[in-house]
This record gives sequence, C-alpha cells and structure tokens, in this order.
Amino acid sequence: MIKKQSAVGIFVFIGLLCIGYLTIKLGKMEVFGSNSYTVEAQFSSVQGLRNGANVEIAGVQVGRVSAINLDPESYVAKISMKINKDIALSDDTMASIKTSGLIGDKFIELTPGGSDELLAEGSAITDTEPPVDLIALISKYVFGSL
Repeated sequence: MIKKQSAVGIFVFIGLLCIGYLTIKLGKMEVFGSNSYTVEAQFSSVQGLRNGANVEIAGVQVGRVSAINLDPESYVAKISMKINKDIALSDDTMASIKTSGLIGDKFIELTPGGSDELLAEGSAITDTEPPVDLIALISKYVFGSL
C-alpha cells in the first residue's frame, strides 16, 4: 500500500515540475540568469506596439520589447528592449517601428550603423523612426490634400 502511495506522490511531483518548466518556457521568463542585455529608445509614437513584440535585424528576431512607458517630462514613449547577448549593436543603430503585413502586428526593426562604438547594458538608441499612420495617410489621399 505504501509503495502505491509513494509512486503516486512521485508521479504528481514530476508532473508539477513539468508544469512549472512549461510555465517558465512558454511565458518567456528568465529564472537562472539572462542571455540578453537591455537597450532603450524613445519614439514620438508607438501606436500599436505591444510588450513582447519582436525586435528584428534583417528579418531575423534578435530580441523582444520588454517595457513601454511614457516619459512624464517630455511626453514621448520610452521603449526597453532585451537584445540577445550575441548581437553587438553599434551606437549609431537606427530603430524603426514597422508593421508585418498590411494590418499585422507591429515590431521594431533595427538597422545597424557603421560605428566602432558598441551599445552597452542600459544604453539608448538615439536615432528612431515612429510608425507610419496609415489612417491619416489614406484620409489625406482621399480628401485631396496630398
């Protein structure tokens, strides 16, 4: 009788460990250290961008958006991005908010520069480009102001 109860207890314990592992992996949480570094950028608008959005270089994912906040002094959007440690960004890298497809999700595209100086943990990308406002562009075209 005790052997059956022990077997059930071990089975339940292993199941809980598996559920915990999947929760961490699927939630993209970091528990045992980080394989990324944080870089910030400021945009005049981040319309449609969400936490967890991809950060890409040449169409390849190199990180994720980790936070989106409003700077209370300058009223611009401040973005924090976690970039993979094996990706070295120069200090003249440009960040643009792009749309995947016509009405798809927003993501940040990084265009590397040619500088020898590299961005470190907590550095800021200064050259940014906000997303194109398609509604405003279409309305300008429809009403003839273009």
